[in-house]
Amino acid sequence: MKQIVFISGKGGTGKSTVVASLSLLVQNKIMADCDVDAPNLHILLKGKRLQKDDFYGAEQAVIDSALCTSCGRCREVCRFDAISEDIKVLPMKCEGCGACVLACPLEAISLMDVKTGETYIDSTQRGTFSHALLDIGAEGSGKLVTEVKENLFGHINGEEWALVDGSPGIGCSVIASITGADAVVVVCEPTKSGQSDLERVLGVARHFGIPAFVCINKYDLNLRLTASIEYYCEKNRVPVIGKISFEPKIVKALQKLQTPIEAGLSCTVREIERLWGALKAQLS
Repeated sequence: MKQIVFISGKGGTGKSTVVASLSLLVQNKIMADCDVDAPNLHILLKGKRLQKDDFYGAEQAVIDSALCTSCGRCREVCRFDAISEDIKVLPMKCEGCGACVLACPLEAISLMDVKTGETYIDSTQRGTFSHALLDIGAEGSGKLVTEVKENLFGHINGEEWALVDGSPGIGCSVIASITGADAVVVVCEPTKSGQSDLERVLGVARHFGIPAFVCINKYDLNLRLTASIEYYCEKNRVPVIGKISFEPKIVKALQKLQTPIEAGLSCTVREIERLWGALKAQLS
């Protein structure tokens, strides 16, 4: 199986729309959405829920009031101000570092697992789909992304491709998204910030030795910057395998929960077909 992860230096570049479109064009595949902070691919895939599980990705201090003498030692060592004056744990501030556990002379403090999100497995007409949602204010997005991928590959049934909508940015959730990938496709836009974001996320892929390719979305909005991005990619030996033109009707299609493929936007369909053809040729 070939695992392809679609990433971007920031959110909103169109990678989820590209992945949703490819889910209609690519046969024999499984899919995942690794943007656990703000997932949206499930909206377009319209799947039926097969499995839902709580995810425990962090720890939090718990004080046993029967043993605690309110000596305040835990409050002194806590660097996150997570212990109140009356020696109560403030959940939104506790990082689960365990300093208070070590400092307590009466062993009245322990760490307990905390629910930080939920994972889902859906059955769709386009294949098995794994995704998740991080709880508000919770930490451990990288751990949750890893769980999403483990769930996905636990449901392999002879598929040839894994299409993964990766997390945006360059942080730990992105690293978790691209771990084990056969290739990454960076979707970018022809703006100054778009080029800067592209260069940063390509640096992450290069650091981990993962083959990278580029798709320029809305390339015709600024042909000068598109040429600049193509020059940068050529200089750094990163193939530009796709260029998608600006199409206002895509927004209207998405408002109707349709991909450009389902909306019959012929020009965009041809461009996404060429993208997939070029990617397959590179991976063959």
